Amino acid sequence: MEVFGYKGFNQNLTNRYGKKFEVGQKYYIEGDLKWGPLGNGYHMCTNLEDCLRFIDPNTYVIAKVKGFGKIKLHEDDYYGYYDMYVCEGIEIIKILSRKEIISMMLNVNEYRQERFIKGYNLTEKELQLFKGDDKYGSNNSQRSQGKQLKKYRHYPA
Repeated sequence: MEVFGYKGFNQNLTNRYGKKFEVGQKYYIEGDLKWGPLGNGYHMCTNLEDCLRFIDPNTYVIAKVKGFGKIKLHEDDYYGYYDMYVCEGIEIIKILSRKEIISMMLNVNEYRQERFIKGYNLTEKELQLFKGDDKYGSNNSQRSQGKQLKKYRHYPA
């Protein structure tokens, strides 16, 4: 089985546990898959904006990834996060630039855009692309008041 999605990394392409990754490489785990902070496997989201639940976009990069092998779906109905996976194997396809991320999010529905805007630190000029000044506030401080789940960032991404 394969699933394509997104994963956050530190700027130097390490995960929060210090493991170094490289674009184009495949990585595997051993043992049973388990979701969560004490889990086992490579975590990823199929919706880019869901990565923002787990990372700070100011200090992380977002990569396009492919999960493969054994894969478990995790959905969090309570908080509205769906299509998150833990995978036995992962391949880092590419690091997305800020321009690519914003361009991708301009072409999704309003609900997904709203979640992205609340979690991504957009400049005023970038926010205007989404026509969101009035709805979301004109600066990061105002938008951050609408962010949900920052306190839940202890989950691995």
